[in-house]
Amino acid sequence: MEMNMITVDCTDPRSLAEFWTAALGVEIAADYGAFVMLTRPLTGGPVLGFQQVPEPRAGKNRVHVDFGAADREAEVRRLVGLGATERDRQSQPGIEWTVLEDPEGNVFCVSNQGAH
Repeated sequence: MEMNMITVDCTDPRSLAEFWTAALGVEIAADYGAFVMLTRPLTGGPVLGFQQVPEPRAGKNRVHVDFGAADREAEVRRLVGLGATERDRQSQPGIEWTVLEDPEGNVFCVSNQGAH
């Protein structure tokens, strides 16, 4: 089995895809209105898809995506500049990460390593 795509439920797929294309440096591969799919990141990993649902997100999402960055602070500033919201900072021995939300409130993290 191979992981090909992570699909995020949202109210406005096109708008959310525009945030993530800027965040990841990818493009929109397909736009079906209620479903928008991005191109695969050059660094690898799954494709992100955005699926329109009628209800807004309620509570914390049960699955979130983790990203790693060599300069976490600079990456967090860049993402906030694109429309993300910083929610929390966490650390464990040898790793630190920042919890953010995309413009629709979906949680994701940026760490100083590949994953946490």
